[in-house]
Amino acid sequence: MARGKVQMKRIENPAHRQVTFCKRRSGLLKKARELSVLCDAEIGIIIFSTHGKLYELATKGTMQGIIERYRLFQGTEVEGDHEGEKTQAPEEEISMLKQEIQLLQKGLGYMFGGEVGNMSLDELNALEKHLEIWIYQIRSAKMQIMFQEIQMLKNKEKILKATNGLLQEKIEEQNMNFDVPSMITGIPYPLILQNDIQFY
Repeated sequence: MARGKVQMKRIENPAHRQVTFCKRRSGLLKKARELSVLCDAEIGIIIFSTHGKLYELATKGTMQGIIERYRLFQGTEVEGDHEGEKTQAPEEEISMLKQEIQLLQKGLGYMFGGEVGNMSLDELNALEKHLEIWIYQIRSAKMQIMFQEIQMLKNKEKILKATNGLLQEKIEEQNMNFDVPSMITGIPYPLILQNDIQFY
């Protein structure tokens, strides 16, 4: 049965959107691996989900190595340009950084009770990307702290188990030193009768 043409627009149903994301992400990573094997290409893919979760693929080496190679390539490309373009590159970078600072300031103003109405669609999209990155970093830091706390609790558990074992051994040693016949009869001390008591 032939599948109908999929409309290229955001899927509104969250469950369907998540299923489509998982399927298409797997397909994209599979095709990238095939392309790398068939054509001996070095491929790096970085994907952030809507929840800020990171998915990455580096077909040869590490993602850091691919990023460094990309940066070197971008650097040589800028150096190979004309002299006029060389002088414009830092100015363009400065203007881009200024725009990013303004965007982040607007975003901070919004987070502390400001209005979004004065922000354009591009600014909102850029702010959303920054927020996704921040959420991912916050979640990573949170998970790391939680793992450290779990490890500390496991270490405490081991120490408490060892201490418990030593205390159990001491209790058993003390029980061995008690008088066994008196413990069996249930009378802890010998029975002493006074002389003035008379039985009839």
